[in-house]
Amino acid sequence: MSYIKANNILPDELVELIQEYIDGEYIYIPKKESNKKSWGSNTSTKQELKYRNDNIYSDYVNGFKMDELTAKYFLSIKSIQRIIYDKRKSV
Repeated sequence: MSYIKANNILPDELVELIQEYIDGEYIYIPKKESNKKSWGSNTSTKQELKYRNDNIYSDYVNGFKMDELTAKYFLSIKSIQRIIYDKRKSV
């Protein structure tokens, strides 16, 4: 995230009004709800996690024990259990 000087983009009157509330400090202005992107839309992380979780469930169905899955995928037993439970519900 980069900073933009308020004086360069906002009218002087608005800058003065904002200075009454916060003077010389940093302020974050969030995006409008309509401009927000869903999680994972900028990267392939969402697809990679789905692929990993599908593989975990497939391994489990094919006889892998949960402790073997924790070692193979470097996840906690609770994470493995959650993934298997979620996949079982969606199948």
